[in-house]
Order: sequence, then C-alpha cells, then structure tokens
Amino acid sequence: MRNERPGVAFLSAMAGQGVAKVYAQSNGAVLLEWLDGPSLGDLSRNGQDDQANVELVQVANTIHQGNPALGIDLPTLHDWFRALLDLRFGACYAPELRHNVERSQVVARYLLSSMVDVRPLHGDLHHDNVRRGDRGYCAFDAKGVLGERTYELANAFRNPKGVPGLVRSPKRIKHLSSLWSRLFAVDQQRLLQWATVKCALSIAWRSKHELVYDDEADLLAALRQMMEQI
Repeated sequence: MRNERPGVAFLSAMAGQGVAKVYAQSNGAVLLEWLDGPSLGDLSRNGQDDQANVELVQVANTIHQGNPALGIDLPTLHDWFRALLDLRFGACYAPELRHNVERSQVVARYLLSSMVDVRPLHGDLHHDNVRRGDRGYCAFDAKGVLGERTYELANAFRNPKGVPGLVRSPKRIKHLSSLWSRLFAVDQQRLLQWATVKCALSIAWRSKHELVYDDEADLLAALRQMMEQI
C-alpha cells in the first residue's frame, strides 16, 4: 500500500457515500466497486464542462454529508505542504515562477494557520477521479488527508487533463470559484487561495525539492492573478 494506504482507509470508512465501495483489501491489493464511466473528465473533454463541474461539486457534497470517516489515521495538510514550504530554488530562469511560488508559500502558511472545518478529505477530488457507476457518479483513487473542507475542491481547478486551454482560461477559473463556492458553501477567495497553493504544491512535488521550471507555471500565474482579483 505505501502512500496509497490513507486513501484506501478513507474510501473504506466512507462505505460508499459518494465514493466507490471497498469490498476487500489486503497488503497489496484492493477490490473496488466497478464504475463503468464515463468520467467527469470525459464530459469536460467532450464539451460538457458545465455539467461536469456541477456533478463534481454534487459528489463533493455527498462525501461531506455527515463525517463517517472521522477516527481514521490520516496525514495532515501540514504534512503535505512541507514540500512547498521547504522548496529550494535552483538555477531558475523564470523569475515570474519563483515569485509566484514564493507568494504561494506565504499564502499557504496563512491558510494552514487558520484552517476551519477540519475533517477527513478525499484529497484528490477532480474530474478524472469521478466516474459514473450503477449508483451514479462516485469518486475513487482517494489520497486521504486531514484538513480544511475548502481544500477538497482545490485540485479540481487543475483538471481535467488534456484540455490545457480550458483549464488555464481566466473565465473558467473565475466561474468555477463562483459556482463551487456557492454550491459547496465555502468562501470564494479562500477556495481560490487553496487552488493556488495546491498548484504550487504539485509543482514542488514534481521539482524533487529544487525548482527550476514547470509546465504549470502559467497555470499557477493564472490562479494567483484570479486569487488576488477576487
């Protein structure tokens, strides 16, 4: 299991509430409910992004009805964000990227020090981790983390894969922040802040501790700009 263990524990504790059911597990294998699809990522890539985004927040709301996953042992967002806060800067030939990452470090420290509604989270809820099955759309491939509820939708701003122009569109970023803050009942600016620092965290993870450049540098810039406009 290694780093998959918290995610499996989360799915198991949720007992099918908005997620694929876990039927059995061992040290190296998990038997999950089959989800035929399509994924919400498929919908977005096929021109149905608006529908996909509404379905995604509905799944998030289902997951967060009550809190059946309480009591399981999970890493925290503080643990995860250590990679961003400890990031070193190498021979970075993109000063704008460094500036945006440094700004994200400041925002991350603020968010981590002021978390509200802390609870177990799926941790990787995005369009391609939600597929349709016999019970409707369900999430799978959880990471399992303890943190602020608002963070649950942060990674979805970076998705789905395969449509970079759509994901980087300022119009879409603004629309998602408005739609999801309303339907998920969270603060719009704080949602954008979590989305920005999550993008920076992914960059930090890929950098292997020393930042030089990253393909999502432009996405981080777009998220940060929108975060500061709202």
